[in-house]
Amino acid sequence: MSEDNGLDADTLAERVRAGDLRLYELESHATDADAAATARRQIIGERTGTSLDAVSNYGVDAAVAENNIENMLGTVQIPLGVAGPLPVEGADGEREAYLPIATTEGALVASVNRGCAALRAGGGARARVTKTGMTRAPVFRVVGVAEAEATVEWVRDNVAALREAAESTTSHGELLNVTPYVVGDSVFLRFRYDTKDAMGMNMATIATGAACDVVEAETAAELVALSGNLCTDKKPAAINAVEGRGRSVTADAVLPTEVVEERLNTTATAMAEINRRKNFVGSAKAASLGFNAHAANVVAGVFLATGQDEAQVVGGANAITTVEPREEGLYVSASLASLEVGTVGGGTGLPTQGEALSLLGLRGGGDPPGSNADALAETIAAGVLAGELSLLAALSSRHLASAHASLGR
Repeated sequence: MSEDNGLDADTLAERVRAGDLRLYELESHATDADAAATARRQIIGERTGTSLDAVSNYGVDAAVAENNIENMLGTVQIPLGVAGPLPVEGADGEREAYLPIATTEGALVASVNRGCAALRAGGGARARVTKTGMTRAPVFRVVGVAEAEATVEWVRDNVAALREAAESTTSHGELLNVTPYVVGDSVFLRFRYDTKDAMGMNMATIATGAACDVVEAETAAELVALSGNLCTDKKPAAINAVEGRGRSVTADAVLPTEVVEERLNTTATAMAEINRRKNFVGSAKAASLGFNAHAANVVAGVFLATGQDEAQVVGGANAITTVEPREEGLYVSASLASLEVGTVGGGTGLPTQGEALSLLGLRGGGDPPGSNADALAETIAAGVLAGELSLLAALSSRHLASAHASLGR
């Protein structure tokens, strides 16, 4: 160990003030990750005239958090609520879930909880993952359309070789297919993977990099960027709404007439009209990719609680809510086209996020692999369904503003 290693927080701060160290270098010279974070708070607090006492109070092991953050200063705490129990019949059978929701939006948890109560009274929700596949789409340069055609034909004839290269980088991921797209002298290859219980973006990126080496070696195409935005990652995209990304999952339920009238204070006919005029006509007029009331609210809250990549809420909002009066009452569904979730990797390894996954009984890898992430997707979809029911009912009965007012929000 050199004399620059094992420095305490005060000494680290002095070294920064003297210009000997930069803020991002502290961990490599500190006694531990907490000392580095403490020194960083001292320096940033001095430079900005800000008290950072609140962000310094955390129970996270800073050394563990190094996998999730750089230049750690502290933590931001978000209130965590719970909605439920939420009865869900998934592919693995029936379960009751208490849905963890981290949010600063007053009335959200109460609204979802109301939807959960309606679903319980109506016999619960059903949910199924209908498609799985994390995507990465590199873009290649070719001379022109003839070379593009040759590249595409080679790819279609040699998926096995690409699969071998891609899967050599991971013990879990499986390459499902490769879809080519040509735009002038650009060739995009949309790789789709089964990443099991991991959300899998990093897995897909590394695997695709290995496959791209094969494409460059065997064709005239030259790689321009490992991500060509046709994936599409963390941006609104019609391709994800149509083709799916991560997990495509649908939850539905049939609520008896008395539940709709007594629990939701409305009627099936009124709910259907609200959904048609708001979620369909209004969304179409706005050219929205999401035809729902507030799916992102539930997706974001559960993502923050369970350590998902919060930027993937963009894909989680690719949801369509349907409402239909039936003879027995009300049919309602929520279909999420691109829900990107995992129960291993990323933020799921942090202690509070791990506890939230444990609360759902879905922490870590599933047996068989992928089953825990599937169940998480099903549970989130059922939670979205509960949220949609509650908000549409509040709008239908004109209670939305009064509900927020009564809760002081």
